[in-house]
Parts: sequence; structure tokens; C-alpha cells
Amino acid sequence: MIMEMDYYELLGVSRSVSGDAIKKAYRQQAMKYHPDRNPGDKEAEEKFKLATEAYEVLSDPEKRKIYDVYGREGLTNRGYHGPSNFEDIFSSFGDLFGDIFGGFATGRQRRRGPIQGSDLRYDLTIPFMEAVLGTEKEVKITRGDTCWTCEGTGLRPGYQPETCGACQGRGQVMRSQGFFQISTTCPQCRGEGEIITEPCNDCEGHGLVKKMRTVSLKIPAGVDTGSRMRLRGEGEGGRKGGGPGDLYVVIHVEPHEFFQREGDMIFAQLPISMVQASLGAKLEVPTINGKKTLTIPKGAQSGHSFTLKNEGVAHLRGHGSGDMIVEVMVKTPVRLSRKQVELLEEFEVLEQEKGEDEHGEGFLKKLFKW
Repeated sequence: MIMEMDYYELLGVSRSVSGDAIKKAYRQQAMKYHPDRNPGDKEAEEKFKLATEAYEVLSDPEKRKIYDVYGREGLTNRGYHGPSNFEDIFSSFGDLFGDIFGGFATGRQRRRGPIQGSDLRYDLTIPFMEAVLGTEKEVKITRGDTCWTCEGTGLRPGYQPETCGACQGRGQVMRSQGFFQISTTCPQCRGEGEIITEPCNDCEGHGLVKKMRTVSLKIPAGVDTGSRMRLRGEGEGGRKGGGPGDLYVVIHVEPHEFFQREGDMIFAQLPISMVQASLGAKLEVPTINGKKTLTIPKGAQSGHSFTLKNEGVAHLRGHGSGDMIVEVMVKTPVRLSRKQVELLEEFEVLEQEKGEDEHGEGFLKKLFKW
């Protein structure tokens, strides 16, 4: 049963592991069984409690030494009975829980000092050719800029904030969940520990004002759907002296009527006549860099592919370009004049006389014979 497992088994580690490995194993258990991630699950609560008790012992060199020699009974004989409640747990491991869960803390944490501005995302759709060749764009975004009247504090000039009465300035409040006492962000002050009673008239206490801004983008050749550009300092403005966030531009590329792309390779299908396929031809082929000459050899078949070196997309991170693959598709004429019909019938007779019709009657005769 879980209650009878030893501390090493509870954390899934060997008895010889280092303190860092124990901390890593506990982080994984805490992430999995934390009560806020498993509301109402008593089994998860029990596993979380036991894993925490195991970590408290094994992370302490003295307690671990006693446990390794005498087991849990040795700790009990020396007065240790595990964490008395989960306020003790969060108090003891506040740094660890803050690292794991972000919002959970020791009950005494609050946001102090400058607050960094939030990052923003902008989705930009561009034509296929602009993506492979590169382009420049100007986009308009609405963002919150730091209010210059209050310098991002949200306060009317000359006034000071008041201590939050709900959390007594800690920025955290305790709540009960079963036998747990868990510290969470104060809903009244949102973790600030302070409340603005005299808000700035320009930003209404938010510390930010909405503004439209034009941002210039230099999109490099070779971007594709999902490519992301980061523009430092173009996100939301900071508060209380904090710097602005960043703007992330996510690229979406429209499809092309002739070209298809896979990575740095360009693919295209080229229709040719049966005469061009039979006799061979030199044809001008559109590429992303302009027209190029493609030599079609005699006897080309539908589906044959030809490579145009370095006519693909420029490598986004490096020198050179990919290739272009052209697949020929032989067109069968559908509207024939009387003269064309007579010539084709004569051609068919000559083919049969040669006995080289591998895909016609000659092929069928071989098949039936087999």
C-alpha cells in the first residue's frame, strides 16, 4: 500500500541519488498530484501529502541520514511526525512551489518593484511570393502604452496606494481545501498587496493607455507558415518603471496556383503535349526567380520529374537555396479534326508494325501469353 512505501519509492528514486535528483523527482510528483490540479480527488491529496513528507525528509541531510539508518521510526523517536499542516508545507518549500506553480506562494509574497509589460501576438497573412522572396510590411496594432501622467503607477500624481485589507498587504490569501491550507493570489488586489483609491485620470488606474501604433516589418526571404518574428520592446508598456514586452508576429502564407512548397523545395506540374513528350522540347518554365529553360527529352512520360538546381526557396538560416522539382503531365487531345484522326490512326498502324507498343496491344499479347 502507498502508506507503507518508503520515501525513496514514493519519489521513484534510488537510495544513492543526489539532492538535486530528489528535488527534481518531487517537482514531478507535486505537478502531478497537487490538489488544485486534482480538485476533490482524495487519493491525489494523499499522494501529494506523502510525496511532500518524503521530500522534506530526504532533502534535509540530517533527517535523510537518520532515515537511511533507522527508517521512519527513527525519525518519530526523535520527534519528527511530518508537516503538521499544509501551511507548513508551503512555508517550508515556498521557493520550490513558486517555481512549480507560479501562482502558489508562501503567503507573504507580493508583487514588488517594476512590472514588465506583456508580450503581444500579431498574425500576418502574406502572399506566397512575398514569403519566398522577402518583403517589407507596415502593420497597425493597438497596445497599452505606459501612461506618462502617472508613469505607469496608476495613481493620481501626489497620492499613494493603500494596503489591501483582504490580504493585509501580503498579496496572498489562505484558503482551505480538505485538510490543506493553500496560499493563492489575493483576488481583491490581484497580488499587488496595495489598492489604488485615487486612480490616475488618464489611465483610470491601469497604468496603461490604449494607443494605435504602426510597426514596420522586414520579412526575410524563406519564411513559411508558422514562422515567428520577435520585435523587442514593441509589446505592452510596463508599469511601475518596468520595460515594455515584445511583439511576436506569426506568419501565415497563402497558397499559390502553380507552386507548392515543402521546406526549401518548390514543386510544380508542367503540362506538355504528346508531341513534345514524344519528340522532346525546350520549354520556358516559370520559377520563383523568373522564367528558366527546361529541356524535355524524347519519350518523356507523364509523372517524369526534372530538377532545376537552386531554383527553390532561399535558406532562412544560411546560404544557398533549395531546388525546384518539375513534374511533366502529358496532355491527351480531346477535340481532334478529321485530319488529326487519320494521322493518329496511321501512326497507330506504324506502331503495331514496329511491334514496340509496350503499353498497347503488344503489351496485352505478352500478358495473355504469360
